[in-house]
This record gives sequence, structure tokens and C-alpha cells, in this order.
Amino acid sequence: MKEWRILPFGKAGAVENMAVDEAVFRENIRQKALPTLRFYGWRNPALSIGYFQDYAKEVDREACRKFGVEIIRRPTGGKAVLHEQELTYAVIADADSDLFSPDILKTYRVISGCIAEGLAKVGIPAEMKADERHSPDGTLRAACFSVPSRYELLVGGRKICGSAQMRSHGVFLQHGSLLMAFDPLRTCAVMLPHRNMDQDADLLRNAVTSVGEQAGPAVGEETLCRALREGFERLLGIRLREGSLTPTEEALKEELMLKKYGSEDWNREGRKSEWISGF
Repeated sequence: MKEWRILPFGKAGAVENMAVDEAVFRENIRQKALPTLRFYGWRNPALSIGYFQDYAKEVDREACRKFGVEIIRRPTGGKAVLHEQELTYAVIADADSDLFSPDILKTYRVISGCIAEGLAKVGIPAEMKADERHSPDGTLRAACFSVPSRYELLVGGRKICGSAQMRSHGVFLQHGSLLMAFDPLRTCAVMLPHRNMDQDADLLRNAVTSVGEQAGPAVGEETLCRALREGFERLLGIRLREGSLTPTEEALKEELMLKKYGSEDWNREGRKSEWISGF
């Protein structure tokens, strides 16, 4: 049975969360380390925007400042996510292994299957949809959870998990959000463009659901982490061993926090790269 590393659940700021994901990803490229599974939360509310998103056109900076929401640009693609009451996962592994595939969509399908298995353990019957859905007219298109994608997880036709991915040198990082609770009005408030916010919020409310709504308050972060861990182990046929960041990863995390994710230039402008892809 193959062994993976799992990093213990913890909450951190937006800058640190993104720096850890990228540090593990880069170090895996450098030395082909053990695949890593990570679950984490957000110490303070944060709006993460996708690698290619236009900050000026899709983020309401004043609203974020008003509500105390930090803005961070992810290393992965996709649309904006308001991280507040959620459990975030990250998988870093070799894309060309027998568990995954050089095909991005197939990798999404495998990981979505693991998450669906974990959700089933807490009584949430998530379905994986292979086809794309059409967004209702007027839905806030800057928001990840309003944008349909293949192999997304739905409960009763409503999205419960949004994910994005990046790849380089045969290694991928996929991370995504499982909403513990969802506030559509707050989500609309921090993203542009503003049209009819009440109407957009109603559309989002009908398109998105959460763990809390489906399973109730008894299923908290620790319970969900255990269920998801079992889902990954069962579907992938792996054993997860608890570990921590290596000294090299720690040093790289600190460098990324200082020079990249803590930089206003990065979070406002980003930079293009042909090997990053997201949904």
C-alpha cells in the first residue's frame, strides 16, 4: 500500500495558506517527494482570486476593506472564492502516476470521487456531474461557485465544492473549498460587477449549498477532515501518515510569504504562465 503524507489541520492567514501550498508543490517538483494531502482553514476572511482574474474589474476593494476581507491571488486558475466558513483541501502529487493522469479533467474526476466518498460518510449524497451546466443569466460570474465546470460536486443540483489546479514538470497542485456555511449577499458584496445584489444573491443561493445546510452543525471541521481522509484512503488505496513541513519547505514558505503572496504587486497584477490551469 502506497504511503502519502497528510499535514494536520490548522488555520492560518491567506498569505501563509497560499505560500504553504506552493512551497510543497515546488519541493515535490524538486525532489519528487511523497504525495501530500492537506486540510486547512482561514484565520481571517479572505477573497482569493484566480491566477488570470482581473483584480480591477472583478474585486470590490472598498467592500473588502469595509468587511475586513483580505485579498490574495492564488497560484491556480479559476474564479474568486470568499474564504470564511469553509474547509479547504490541497493535493500535491505526481500527475503521471498510476493514481492520476496527465489529463487535467481526469485528475479532477479522481479527486472529486475521493471528496464525494468523504461527504457520503457524513450523510451528504454528493453527485459528480461530467457535463457542464449553464449559469443562470445575471449570476455573479466573478465567483467560483457561480461558474459551472465538469466533474464538480453537486447536492440536489447545487454546488458544494469548487476547485482549481496548476501543473509543472509532471507535478500538480489541486486545492479547493468545501463550504461549511454560505452567505450569498456577502459574496456578492465583495465582487464586481454590482448589478442587482439581491437578485444575484438569490441566484447564488439557488446554485450553491454547504456542509452545514446539508448535514447540520454536528458536522464540524474535525469530523469532516476525518471523513475526507477516509475517503481518500479508500478510493486511492493509500495510507496517510501524519507529517509536517520539511525545513526546506518551511524556508520556501517564508520566502514566498515575503516576496510573492505578501506583495501588493502580485495580488493586484499577477503574471501570466502557460502551465497554470484552473476551473
